[in-house]
Amino acid sequence: MRCSIRRGIITSVGIGFLWLFITLQVPRETEDDPNMTAFRGQEDIYGKRKDPRLLEAWQNHTFQYIKTIQQRRKTWLTVGISSVPRPDQSSLVYTLVSLFRASSKVEQKRFTVLVHLAHSDLSQLRETIAHISTLFSPQILAGQLLLIHAPSDAYPTMDAMRKGAHHGEFYSKQNIDHAFLMSFATRLSEYFLLLEDNVLCASSFITHIHQKVDTMSSNPWVLLEFSNMGFLGKLFHSRDLPLLAHFLLLFYKEKPLDRLIPHFRTLLAQKNPILCRPFFFYHRVFYYSSNDSQKAMPVWKKNPYGPDNPPAAIFTDMKVFDVHFPWEAYALDESFFWTHNVSAGNHLTVILNHPANLSRVQVLTGTIVDGKHALEKGQVELGYDPEGMTPHCTSFVLLGHLLEGQMNQEIFKSMGYDVSCVRLVVKANQVGGLIIRHIYLWEENSKDMEAAQSWRKITKDVKN
Repeated sequence: MRCSIRRGIITSVGIGFLWLFITLQVPRETEDDPNMTAFRGQEDIYGKRKDPRLLEAWQNHTFQYIKTIQQRRKTWLTVGISSVPRPDQSSLVYTLVSLFRASSKVEQKRFTVLVHLAHSDLSQLRETIAHISTLFSPQILAGQLLLIHAPSDAYPTMDAMRKGAHHGEFYSKQNIDHAFLMSFATRLSEYFLLLEDNVLCASSFITHIHQKVDTMSSNPWVLLEFSNMGFLGKLFHSRDLPLLAHFLLLFYKEKPLDRLIPHFRTLLAQKNPILCRPFFFYHRVFYYSSNDSQKAMPVWKKNPYGPDNPPAAIFTDMKVFDVHFPWEAYALDESFFWTHNVSAGNHLTVILNHPANLSRVQVLTGTIVDGKHALEKGQVELGYDPEGMTPHCTSFVLLGHLLEGQMNQEIFKSMGYDVSCVRLVVKANQVGGLIIRHIYLWEENSKDMEAAQSWRKITKDVKN
């Protein structure tokens, strides 16, 4: 095992040194690509760029390394992840575990996972490489998992990223991170799937994606979307990646990644998005994300009389836009989730990371002042006994109905013990906007937990 770890670390660090002397470039072959004409006029608008000869050096070195990789293992799909340090340091590990566990041995032979460790702190980078190499040394040595790193020298300066960026440097760096990722992935496989570093993957996702691609064989497409959240679950042809990487480098200051991708899609003549249901990828942990920032949810000072909202993941089948996201309905600040034209049966579900003993649930929809855009007919359910790699509760009980778009319900001890899900369900079609302002959960105090557990056990015994 010690030898395997050492080889894994050497492989990963070797890639890092490869990046140390090179700068990003899109191969010359894209210059002859007719799709490049879509960018000519826009590239001139943004004036001077990096010396293309420096960029060309990066691609030459990169493709030499890729040839070696291809000789070892050429796959149908590359799963690309760009990872940055997070307060929850296990996010990337759990994502990799989910990817491999959700796939059979046969399915794993069809994809390669490419992770760009976009760390600026070298000590953190070394720790991450060592940790991943320890846990995934078989996958690394088999070529199933590749780790790459672009050093800070390859990036514009922080001042350069801030200058002209509308909302700071965060999404500027995020766009460049993904340009590196996509450029490296260009010749690894036929297709490229973009994920984030904090997701859950549905079982056999690669088989379902392969089937969808087969059904689309007679219809030209640029982008297939297997999630409706941000840039998660986006599938591209690998042949388009050099062009997309170049596009991200041209406009890295202008918009966040989840807005640049739809624009890229339309430039390549796919006017409408192609959403592929059911969705196979969901955010694993609860964090706040917006157009100009992506960071762990801040820790609020505990209000002894306020809601607890224990850590959870948020799932929905309602329409999601790039303004207000589903997990904002579960935040303890004044953010909210906005959608429109919901249908009977649509839901927003909070799946707790660990079962909790709840004493109260409050759901608020609509605007604060006049109650506009409230849910007209809806109900709240409590769920128990989660199963599956993409967790879902196997049983639900009705807690209560919304009245004028709101519900504030105390929970009987027998019902509130060991709750894993809280689900808001739409009961009738509703045209127009819908604001889900807050889903608040209160946990039972410790003194009542044992009594609640005993009562629940008695109830089950009576039913049996």
